[in-house]
Amino acid sequence: MAMPASVTVPYASYLRVYEPLAAFPEPERSHWVRYAQQETLPTAQDEVRRSLTDLLPMPPVVVPHHESADAFVAEVEGVTCVCPWRTRLRGWQALAALTQAAGDQEIAMPQPVLDAAVPPVVRRQAAEDYDRWRERNPDARPWIRTAVWQVPVRWFVLFADDEREFGKSGSGEESGQQFVLRYRTPMVQARRRLARGLKVLREELEEGPLIEGLVDVGRWLEEFHPRSLVELDYGGLAYAIGDEQLATDHSAADVAEGLAALRAGDEEAAGEAYERLTLRWRAVRELQFAN
Repeated sequence: MAMPASVTVPYASYLRVYEPLAAFPEPERSHWVRYAQQETLPTAQDEVRRSLTDLLPMPPVVVPHHESADAFVAEVEGVTCVCPWRTRLRGWQALAALTQAAGDQEIAMPQPVLDAAVPPVVRRQAAEDYDRWRERNPDARPWIRTAVWQVPVRWFVLFADDEREFGKSGSGEESGQQFVLRYRTPMVQARRRLARGLKVLREELEEGPLIEGLVDVGRWLEEFHPRSLVELDYGGLAYAIGDEQLATDHSAADVAEGLAALRAGDEEAAGEAYERLTLRWRAVRELQFAN
């Protein structure tokens, strides 16, 4: 059932991994083979709207009762690859992260607001369910990572500017022909760039959030098939940033330039690239507090 186009689009970006069908064990592989052959497949906005619908009841359904059987599908050099939604697992992880971050001045949901939106009893039950599920599925990991009101700088390390895809979506009236911005690269390239970037940062900077974040992303990427596709999608952020700003956004190029400058010992050039990134993404994050 299609959701109405009037549903608010969350301002989030996504880092996704599409794995070849051969990476999945049976019977899951057969499911994805049949799934990918469908004429019509759900879009990213379909996933968002289904998730938002679960938040309408009182109390809200913050984590689905059953795992999603849907995925995003992409063709990579003639090979079908899928990115399972794993909505239930991601819901548990998002709720845990939100609970841990409550009260942080850098986020827009302090503890009283969190308690009103998602009552403590709902959070406790979800946490208990997640703990039991993890005991049965200790190696489970999501194929999709989400960031709200930003694209983490560490994600851009995985991509080159010539992999940038900018244009109008092709999903018709429902999307209003919204502009989209995304990057796609082979897994082998993403891992190579991450390793090179991490080497430069460790040689030139002290240990900190950027290095720690890159290490975390690297460990996550190692979980997937080497012939996978890695995608960075601006998602709902495209609605907040606007077409003109999107057209001039070359954040992956700025990150690559900054790393190259650090490698060459050019602190001035590295500082200029960092300043461009900082100003651009600070303006985006501040939109969450706009009326």
